[in-house]
Amino acid sequence: MTALTHTRSPFVSLGAGVLLAGATLATPALANEPANTPMTPVWSFANVSLNYLDWSRGTEARTANNAAKSDFTFVEIEGGVGYSWGEFYGFFDFENPTNNQFDESSGGKDNFRTAGKITSHIYLGDSPLSLYVHVYDFRDYGFNAREQDQILGLGYRTTFANGLWFKPFIGAARVQSDGYTGMNGYMAGWVAGYDFAAFDQNFSITNWHEQTFGRDSDYLSQNYVNGTAGSVGTNGALSLWWHPSDLITTGVQYRYSENKLGTPDAYQNAMIYSIKLNLL
Repeated sequence: MTALTHTRSPFVSLGAGVLLAGATLATPALANEPANTPMTPVWSFANVSLNYLDWSRGTEARTANNAAKSDFTFVEIEGGVGYSWGEFYGFFDFENPTNNQFDESSGGKDNFRTAGKITSHIYLGDSPLSLYVHVYDFRDYGFNAREQDQILGLGYRTTFANGLWFKPFIGAARVQSDGYTGMNGYMAGWVAGYDFAAFDQNFSITNWHEQTFGRDSDYLSQNYVNGTAGSVGTNGALSLWWHPSDLITTGVQYRYSENKLGTPDAYQNAMIYSIKLNLL
């Protein structure tokens, strides 16, 4: 879930989609495998969702001349699968799915765009450490702008006694974009979640957070609008989900970023309103 000015090559986009489809849609077939084999999933999920992202008025004002932001609708396909030896997660978003590649009425702010991410933890033996791989891709077709972020490093996985799970990571970053291609500092972050019940209903809180640092000066000057961004970038979302049934999940997310999304030296925040159809 993001907005504005970035992404990857068609080949990589297709490959990401195939990997995600394989990880999610093939899972029911794997359920027929003998128990406790390496290809038997320990857990899996998949969903399709309709989402509306509403930027704050302050964000729209702060970015008016720097990668201007506009509210938008997006459709998301999301899924994940875990095995005894590793786990995979991915999503693919279609932003402004009914619009043309270049949206004339908004001056390009409401172009059709796509965004996708695949992450994986390959477990290092019986330890909580993992080899962490992360590929994120964004494309704005109207401006022919693209960016792909590639992260390779170490991850960690833990679940606390109260049920809170926490998966931090850190790795070296490489970027491929229309403005700059090469090594681009480092990224550290985490995903975390907690399930709970209240008022006889099931809820969960999740958070994803990414902190980029030591980014290349050429990237910071060439991939941002009307200025050079600082070397540290912040990106994430804090979400509250309600699970009224096995089939439906709905929720609200607080989306935040700084020195990201094409805008230098400006805090950006939005609310995202989502409803999901759970397929697995």
